[in-house]
Amino acid sequence: MVNVETAVVINRPRAEVAGYAANPDNAPRWYVNIHQSRRLADGPLQVGSRAAFTAKFLGRELNYTYEFVEYVPGEKLVMRTAQGPFPMQTTYTWTDDGGGTRMTLGNSGSPTGFSRLAGLVMAPMIRRQTRKDLHRLKTILEANPA
Repeated sequence: MVNVETAVVINRPRAEVAGYAANPDNAPRWYVNIHQSRRLADGPLQVGSRAAFTAKFLGRELNYTYEFVEYVPGEKLVMRTAQGPFPMQTTYTWTDDGGGTRMTLGNSGSPTGFSRLAGLVMAPMIRRQTRKDLHRLKTILEANPA
């Protein structure tokens, strides 16, 4: 089992940070490894919403679908996929932090087709990548306030 959690403080209001990060259309802008995303239904984001992503993972291109399994706008988003070599759950939480927002990004799951040792190696890789992704999100939002 891999369980990684990373956080960053973004000097923007919580509603702005959460609104941007929760929107799957923005994922390719701030996730380095995601090249494409598209919602699979029109309408507001809510529990049951699904989005398809194309990303690179361990040198391979992967296509997978996340489903929103918990969503409290401005507070928490939990997405889950059972596809690919690493079925996982991704959790975003947003809290006020001074005049900004603390965003926490968590990833947990159990690699399939990998040895237990591969899972141990993956945790530091995922941690490094999520730190880069959150830094990129921070840079985008602080440079381009809405």
